Parts: sequence; C-alpha cells; structure tokens
Amino acid sequence: MSALPPASSSTHSRRRHRAGLGGALLLVAALVLTGCSAAADSSSSHNAAQPQDSTEDQVTTDAPATDGSGSTDVAQGGAETLLVADFGADTVTFVDPQTGPTDSVQVGMAPYGLVVGADGRAWVATAEGVAVVDTLTRERLSLIPYEAEVGEIMGGEYRGGGMGIAMSPDGEQVYVGVNIPNRNGALEIIDVASEQVTDSVEVGLRPFDVDVAADGTQVYVTNHDSYDVTVIDAATHNARNFEVAPYGTEGGLGSWLKPHYAAVRADGMLALPFEGQKLAMLDPKTGSVTVEAMTASTHQHGTTYAPDGSLLVVGTGPIGNANGAASLTIRSPEGDERVIALDGPHEDVAVSSDSRTAYVSGGFTRDGYWDGITVVDLTSGDTRKLEAGQRPLGVAVLEAR
Repeated sequence: MSALPPASSSTHSRRRHRAGLGGALLLVAALVLTGCSAAADSSSSHNAAQPQDSTEDQVTTDAPATDGSGSTDVAQGGAETLLVADFGADTVTFVDPQTGPTDSVQVGMAPYGLVVGADGRAWVATAEGVAVVDTLTRERLSLIPYEAEVGEIMGGEYRGGGMGIAMSPDGEQVYVGVNIPNRNGALEIIDVASEQVTDSVEVGLRPFDVDVAADGTQVYVTNHDSYDVTVIDAATHNARNFEVAPYGTEGGLGSWLKPHYAAVRADGMLALPFEGQKLAMLDPKTGSVTVEAMTASTHQHGTTYAPDGSLLVVGTGPIGNANGAASLTIRSPEGDERVIALDGPHEDVAVSSDSRTAYVSGGFTRDGYWDGITVVDLTSGDTRKLEAGQRPLGVAVLEAR
C-alpha cells in the first residue's frame, strides 16, 4: 500500500446554494438508522421472474473459468484492469478481471464511489474526503477535505462523508454527494486543476448517486432518504428537486421503497429502478415521472447503461415487497428483460470496454456483502466469481495505457 500524503486544505471563498428542501434538521438519528436496515418482509405475494441459469460456482483466484470446451472467453473480461472502492477498509484495489487483485492503495476510511478521468487519475469519495489516486503509479496524490461537517470519521452504511461521485465531460469538475448525518446532504464541487472545493449545493438526504448530463449542463443527485432527485444547473448551481417515489413516501425513513441509483439514457432521461417491479423514468427538464414495468422482483441498487442502450440493474435479493433472488437485469431499449442469477447480494455494476462483460461488485451497503465481484458475460449470461478487495462498492474499468 502506498503511504498517505497529508490532506490538502482549501482557502477558496465558497458560496452555498439552497435546493429548496425546507432545511429541516432530522434530530432523531435512530430514525435514519431504519432507512435500509429494517427486517426484510417475507410476506409479499408478488411473483418474481425466474432468473436464467448461470454457471457461477467457486471464487476464482488464479485462472479464468472455461465453458467446458477449452475456450477461456466465457465471462472472463478482456485485457483490462478494474478499480474497486473497498468500503470495508480504507483502500482501493486494482483487479485483473481474470485472476483477481494485483495491488491496493490507501485512500481514506470507507471509500464508497469513484470516478476515473481521462488522465488516469481516480477520484474516490471516502469518509475523510475525496482522495486523488494516480492509477498509473498507483499512489495517492492528495486528499481533499469536505467543506461540510460530516461528524465522526467512521465506516458503515450511515457514515458521513462522500457517497456518489461523478466528473464533468470536459474533465474540469468533480461532483461529490456528501452525506451529512441527521440533515440534508450537499453536492460539493471540486475544481480538478486546483483540487479545491469551489462551491456547495444543498441536496437531499443521503446522496447515494451522482450523475452528469452528456453535455455537462446538468448534474443529478439521487437522494435516497428524501425520495427525490436534485437537478443542478452546472453553470449557475441553481437546484430543483423532483420527487421520484412510484410507491409513495408513506413509509418514511423506514421504507425500503426509496431511490438508490440512477442512469442517464442517451436522450437525457434518468432511469431509476425500484424493486425489480417498477422503472421510474424522470425527465429532468420538467420533473415528470413515467413508470414502466420490470420483472425481476428484487430489491435493486446499482444501474448503468451499456453502449448498446441496454440498461443493467443490480438486484440485491428479497427485501420488502420484492421476493426475487439476487440478480442482474439486462433490459433492452425496447423493454425486454433477461434476468441473470447472482450468488448473493451485490451493489454496483460497470461494463467492459468492449461491452461484452459486466462487473458487479459484491460489497453491498447492508449485511450479506462479500469480498469480490461477479464477472458476467452479457451475451451468454455465464457468470464467474472473483476475489476483489474488501466489501467493494464502486467499480470502474481503467483504460489500457
């Protein structure tokens, strides 16, 4: 592991923008702790779609799996490297998708999301600040502290600090969603050149995910515990909040039926999956939400669009009114779905550079996580488990250099 340089400090004068969320403080921390940790409800009568068979067996640590015919092309990934955020430690881990971990770099307590720029620097949202990692030399370059007061530095699902993170298309800004315990969170905006926080925008409760429009004009923050998405103008930092709650908000903080992650479709619409039953499509221009049916009936977290327009969604298993097993849904642009069985809960998903393979992290934000990823062949549906880091959440594919 690389030694940690001292954290950098910001001397910038900064403004704070309000997102019109009412600014009410949540004074009872115990309520927050029920947000995603209530006992699972096994009484649902909703019928789950049956996942297709997979070839998932043992955890791979030394050699790629084969398809029984001597080929090593099945669910092994290409000649690329993965980077995963070790939420159960204070590191990021470099992973060969064929053989497993190759190196790790100390970044800060409980890293959650990460994003990699065209220059090869990774920006990692930790409990302590945003770590900047050179993925070529494999060392931490700096640690940018948050402007917000995030409380005690600690791990766990409800820790304060960075969660979702994204980069502007021009590579000049990094946007990190900061969880501030017992109150609304913040989107902190980092200037890449100076590595300074230059502004902060109030968002909702527990900003799980941050996404950016393809043209860079808007930033989208998915706020788990307030059932909404904050849409922020990238130029003015003005913010609007849109409720995304296809099951309603009556369950409050204790409900399972809240948004987790979003993916930006090519036409600018935001896709937010719920319970493997409903796909909420948010128009960030108007705030209108349309709902489409899904088939996996599983509590859903990570999601991304593949280059062919397919939507990939991670199912964590039976929770709340969803009774289906852990899975990866592959949804075509026309709305047809394939549901691939996974062994145990997973959290996030990334797609290989050749679009043939998905990498699904096994970290999971609740109990039931495991220390690895599942490699999924997107054509055959074959899967292979691979050791990778410590409770890996965020996962990114590094470009070959």
